[in-house]
Amino acid sequence: MHSEISDFKLNPLTDPKFISTALATYRQNGITKDWEVVQAHDSVAILIYHKEKKSFVLVKQFRPAVYVNNHEGMSVELCAGIVDKEMSLQQIAQEEIEEECGYAVPLEKVEKITSFYTSVGFAGSKQTLYYAEVTEAMKVSEGGGVDDELIEVIYLPVAEAEALIVDESVVKTPGLMFSFVWWKQK
Repeated sequence: MHSEISDFKLNPLTDPKFISTALATYRQNGITKDWEVVQAHDSVAILIYHKEKKSFVLVKQFRPAVYVNNHEGMSVELCAGIVDKEMSLQQIAQEEIEEECGYAVPLEKVEKITSFYTSVGFAGSKQTLYYAEVTEAMKVSEGGGVDDELIEVIYLPVAEAEALIVDESVVKTPGLMFSFVWWKQK
């Protein structure tokens, strides 16, 4: 997937919809301290295994925050989404699988692995990790997300997962790497 990015600028955040910033002040062992904090939505992420292709179903997408650092902005990730709806985490995970990757997975087949905190140095949002298996019979669309998201569905053979973990040329998330380790140990 190639995307042409132009006119990229960083502007002050005036009407945030998904995050807020704050200066935390506190005393630690009698010493006054402060720390910049970003408050953001929790999220879900799903390790999807395609049984017939013997591959993981991942997404590749443009991330503006990554672009700031590498001027490319593309990231390989698990299918994921923020928790911003009045639904269970499992239902949000199920919905993200269909929207981003195009597979309809029965709710009872979306299994929780664990949860953990991300970006603990400044945000501390919680991510809940799920696992689901898919087949071609479950394919209902090409995926790609909603609302003009630029998401490419990619299939990574299980045999290549370990190499991806240490491949520094590919931008990837800690949740993706953790899920591959979980898979290997399950």
